[in-house]
Amino acid sequence: MMLRWETIHGFPRRSQRALPPFADPSAKEAWLLAPEGRRIDELLTLHRRGALPRDRFAITTPAHLARLVFDARRDEITTGANAGLSRLHGSQFSACTLNVRRILAGLVCGLSVFLLLFAVGGVVWLLASTLVSLFLAAAIVVRLFAAAASCDELPAIAKRVMSEAELPVFTIIVALYREAQVAASLTAALRRIDYPASKLDIIMVVEADDHETRRALEALKLPGYFRIISAPDGQPRTKPRALNIGLALARGNLTCVFDAEDIPEPGQLREAAGQFAALPARVACLQGRLAIDNFGDGWLARCFALEYAALFDVVNPGLASLGAPIPLGGTSNHFRTDILRATGGWDAWNVTEDIDLGLRLARFGYSTGVLDASTFEEAPVTLRGWMNQRRRWFKGWIQTLFVHTREPRAELTGMGRVKALVTALHVGGTLAGAMLGPIFALLFVHDAIFGDMLTPETPMQLVASTCWCFVGLTGVFSAFWPAWLGLRRRKLMFIAGAMVLLFPYWLLTTIAAWWALLDFFRNPYNWLKTEHGLAKSRVTARTETTRPMSCLNGLRDLVCGKRSLR
Repeated sequence: MMLRWETIHGFPRRSQRALPPFADPSAKEAWLLAPEGRRIDELLTLHRRGALPRDRFAITTPAHLARLVFDARRDEITTGANAGLSRLHGSQFSACTLNVRRILAGLVCGLSVFLLLFAVGGVVWLLASTLVSLFLAAAIVVRLFAAAASCDELPAIAKRVMSEAELPVFTIIVALYREAQVAASLTAALRRIDYPASKLDIIMVVEADDHETRRALEALKLPGYFRIISAPDGQPRTKPRALNIGLALARGNLTCVFDAEDIPEPGQLREAAGQFAALPARVACLQGRLAIDNFGDGWLARCFALEYAALFDVVNPGLASLGAPIPLGGTSNHFRTDILRATGGWDAWNVTEDIDLGLRLARFGYSTGVLDASTFEEAPVTLRGWMNQRRRWFKGWIQTLFVHTREPRAELTGMGRVKALVTALHVGGTLAGAMLGPIFALLFVHDAIFGDMLTPETPMQLVASTCWCFVGLTGVFSAFWPAWLGLRRRKLMFIAGAMVLLFPYWLLTTIAAWWALLDFFRNPYNWLKTEHGLAKSRVTARTETTRPMSCLNGLRDLVCGKRSLR
C-alpha cells in the first residue's frame, strides 16, 4: 500500500479531518483514515455499502496521522512557522521586517530635539512638556476608565451548558524548552483538566536539541491524547515559532495555550467551550485570568502578584466591557482555531507574541473576551530572572508598537478610530510610564519644591502645571487603585502591605525598560528564557486566608520577613 503525502491538499487544514483527501481518489493509492466520534459510524456505513474496499484504506489514530503528516511535511511546517504570517498577510504584520537602524536614527533625532528644548527652555519647551503630560494623562484616564468599568454590575456571562457529545475537540499547545524540572507538575495539572479525554488534543512542542525535557516527558508514560512534537532546528528560536508548529498539527475546533509552570483550574476548558458556543462568531479569543501563587517567595513575587491582580482581574475585564482590544497575556488564551489560522497565528519574530496577536485580531475585526476561570503561575524569584523576563516583555512591547504603527491608516481602518486611540494610549502609555515614570516623578518633585510648578506666572505655565499635577496625582492612584481592587477580588488583602514596595519595584521596571530598548537595537529577536520550577511557596487556587493582616503590620512583616505565607 502506497501513501502519497505530497498529494494531500490544503495542508494543514484538511489533514486534520477524519478523511484526508488525495488528489485522485480513483487512483491505486490508498486512503489513510483517522476517524473520530460519529465519523467511525460513517466509516462503517461506507464500508458496508462497499464504498471503501479493504484494499483501499487503512485506519490509524488522529495523533498517529498527524505525526506521519508532520514527518512528511516537516519543511513546509517549519517554513510556515517561521514566515507564515508574512506570507499570508504581508511583511508589514511581522516584526521580522522592522528597520531597526531607521528606528534608531529616528529615536536619536527625537531625543536630541527633546534635550535641546529642555536645555534652551522657554515657550517651546513648555509646549513640548505640556504635550507629553497630555499624552500621559490620556493614558491614565484610559486605565482609570477600565478599572471603573470593571466595578460595574456586569450582566451574566453568556454561556451554554454543553453535554459531552456537544463539546468540541479542544487542542492545548504547550511550548517547552529546558523544562524537565517542571514536566511532571505540568502534565499532572493538564491531566486534572475536566474535559472528555476523547476530545482532548494536548501537543507538547519541544525543541529538537532539548533531549532532557523530551526524556522527562516520555518517562511519564502519558495518555494517548498527549503528543510530544520536536520542533525542527531553525531561527528564530522563540515560543511563538514553537506554537505555530503545534498549530499546524492542531485537531481541535478550539485551541488554547498554556505555559510550562501553569496550573489551570480544572473546569477552564468547559468554561471556554460554553462561552464560545453562546458568543458571536466575531469573538475570536477568550483570555483566562492569570494569578501568581508563589507570593511567599520574596518582595519581587509579591509585587508581581499585585501587578497580575490589577491587570487580569481589573484592567483587562474593564477593557473588554468597554469593547476595547486587550493585549493578551502569554498563557490561558483560548481561540477559535479557524480564526487563529486565518489571521496568521503567532508572529515567530515577536518576543511578546501574545500582545501582538491580541492587537492583530482587533485589526481584522475580531474581539476578545475575558474567561471567568483562573490559571496560576509562578513569578520569578530572583532579581536576575525577573529582569530577564521583564526585558523580554518590554522589548516585545517595543516591537509591537512599531509593527502596529508603521501603517497608521491601516490601523485606523481595521480597528476603528476610537479603538485604535485607546490601544495606542494603553500600550504606548504603559511603555512610556515604565521608561519615564520615575524620571518625571523626580522632576515633578524638584519643580514643586524648588521651581515654579506650584506658582505659575503665565497662562501657559498654569496649563502645564495643571497637566503635570494631574499626571502626578492620578498616575499613582491609577497604579494603586486597580491593585487594591484586584487583591480584594483575589481575596489576597493580607499582602496589601506590599503595595508600598511598588515604589522601588517601579525603579527596577524603568531599568528593565531602558535595557529592553538597548536589547531591541542590539539583538531584537533574542528570546530571554525564564527559568521555571524555582518557587518554594506555591499556594495554588487559594481563595481565602485565615490570618488577615492590616496594611501597616503587613508591610512590617513583609519587609522584615517575619511572616510565612505558606
